[in-house]
Amino acid sequence: MSNDRKMLVTSALPYANGAIHLGHLVEYIQTDIFVRYQRLRGRVCYYVCADDTHGTPIMLKAEADGVSPEELIAKVAAEHIRDFSDFGIRFDRFGSTHSDENRQLAEDFYHKLRDAGHIAVRTIEQAFDPVKQLFLPDRFIKGECPRCHAADQYGDSCEACGATYAPHDLINPVSALSGATPITKSSEHYFFKLNDFAADLKAFTREGALQPEACHKLDEWLTAGLTDWDISRDAPYFGFRIPGTEDKYFYVWLDAPVGYIATFWQLRNELEGRRLSLSDICDQWSQYEVYHFIGKDILYFHALFWPAMLQAARLARPKSINAHGFLTVNGKKMSKSRGTFITARAYLDCLPPEYLRYYFAAKLNAGIEDLDLNLDDFRARINSDLVGKLVNIASRTSQLLAKYLDNALSDTLPDTTLYQEFLLAGQTIAGHYETREYSRAIKAIMDLADRANRYVDETRPWEMARAVQRRAELQQVCTQALNLFRVLVAYLKPVLPQTATSVETLLGGPELTFESVKTPWLGHTIQPYTHLMRRIEASDIRPLMPDPETPTKAESADPKAGPAKAPTASQTQTPGEDLGLITAEDFGRVDLRVARVVNAEYLEGADKLLKLSLDLGEGRIRTVFAGIRHAYPPESLVGRLVVCVANLKPRKMRFGVSEGMVLAASDGTGLFLVNMDAGAQPGMKIR
Repeated sequence: MSNDRKMLVTSALPYANGAIHLGHLVEYIQTDIFVRYQRLRGRVCYYVCADDTHGTPIMLKAEADGVSPEELIAKVAAEHIRDFSDFGIRFDRFGSTHSDENRQLAEDFYHKLRDAGHIAVRTIEQAFDPVKQLFLPDRFIKGECPRCHAADQYGDSCEACGATYAPHDLINPVSALSGATPITKSSEHYFFKLNDFAADLKAFTREGALQPEACHKLDEWLTAGLTDWDISRDAPYFGFRIPGTEDKYFYVWLDAPVGYIATFWQLRNELEGRRLSLSDICDQWSQYEVYHFIGKDILYFHALFWPAMLQAARLARPKSINAHGFLTVNGKKMSKSRGTFITARAYLDCLPPEYLRYYFAAKLNAGIEDLDLNLDDFRARINSDLVGKLVNIASRTSQLLAKYLDNALSDTLPDTTLYQEFLLAGQTIAGHYETREYSRAIKAIMDLADRANRYVDETRPWEMARAVQRRAELQQVCTQALNLFRVLVAYLKPVLPQTATSVETLLGGPELTFESVKTPWLGHTIQPYTHLMRRIEASDIRPLMPDPETPTKAESADPKAGPAKAPTASQTQTPGEDLGLITAEDFGRVDLRVARVVNAEYLEGADKLLKLSLDLGEGRIRTVFAGIRHAYPPESLVGRLVVCVANLKPRKMRFGVSEGMVLAASDGTGLFLVNMDAGAQPGMKIR
């Protein structure tokens, strides 16, 4: 891709009557990764978004809260901006559809549609709540879908089959406000004659702007025939009044997509230091390649209504409309009643934001499939990939560099071929980012992380550290590993921007980009290592899932406590129930013995475990499966004295029977075996 292209990227506008939740964040994280990648490649790429602020729901919410709609949307905007910022989502401009720019643009679109004969005015009958004395918006009417007969569907579209329809088509409709059966009243409304653009829209679906699944869906809608689109709503309504009327307002879905251009207008005013005219911003819009990221539930509006409006206004249509699926949590639809509804703020109160960014990236692709946040899988993947693989490279080698070589990197790399392999892989990874195949990018990066860890395991720098005459060799191996780590972090920077910043501080040198890492960082002194990430413990996740149907076993007296700092069992088995405070007699029943590792080996098919043969003295050999694979290569353990729980009930595992566990301590970045002083002998009891 040429760097002289200008790109404008948007996410769908969040509605200004509620908090940002994890379902929203799938889209904003997906978009932010795309934008950050483009910027890393040196491309002009702006990211704009805005709160969607109009409609009856906003009016009713403000009324219930005892504030004006303007006060409500200002409060919600501050909360949205805070949550987005804390998740590392960086907009160039985050605006509001309730702005003068958006009013001007909405009226301009309307005038162009009207003057070209694409607006029809006619009297319609619509639902009216006799209790609330209010015309009911489509989303405030519920009933049975007329096509698939799914129950409890909204008045404009069916979440089950994707059908769109008029509210009066619902079977057995009721008002969502009062529960009353709506009555029918007549009112004059304004319609956009969408079918005037059927041929243009059919051509648009074949221009490469849409995913294949979206094209198939649009073909269904186009084949069924496009109906006129009601773009007006009756007073009382919070929004923009239609020019030339007293009590008619633009339907929120007319001015919401126009908000993309309005927010871009505000951004350009800031960048140029002057107020551009309406014609100026329309000209500039058409100079950019526009990329929309949306949920699949609003595809109809973005792939039919919006391109038709742009066509009528003689403005460039989007280059790409990228739809994504819905988010489920532990396989269930997000629901407050089921405990699977998680707000952005609730997550941030428990866990670092970049863990979710990484997990979503590891599961996102260019398709429209739904994405599941399985919290057990989430915990395992973060602990394995980010802590056990990525951070482990820097933790193991930089601490050796600090202890023996004053944090100084060598002047050369001992394995330039391996380094070039990492750089060559960057071309494939870049291609995956470009096509939004993030899961493939993550897999490729983690394959490289495995290769970097194998390099450390094979070169055994901890053995070099024992001999003064091998310090130069140690320095080169650690420098090689840290430079491989540097490349990996550059490739992950669109996903983990905060971590990348920390690594830039740790290692020094130029900003991490796909280009800058082509030159290894050599002959410099780095900063002392500081922890980059910590493991996720069960206690971190438990507050997110209050659902009694998915209980987790307690591992801490305080459910909000951070990761355990005390020694923990390294054997990967489910711990018992929380015992709380114990007596000396209770503790005395645990038989802790000194053991010597006589053999250690990898287990085929096990990502975390090593198979240890432990000598407990007097010829007593125990087999223990220990979850320390990412912390210790097997060769480094043979002959080492460790602490073993000798009276633990044997546990049958798929690799065999484990006859105990070894003890290790965690500092949040990795596991460290509990060692015995010189003179200790196998079989000694720990007292």
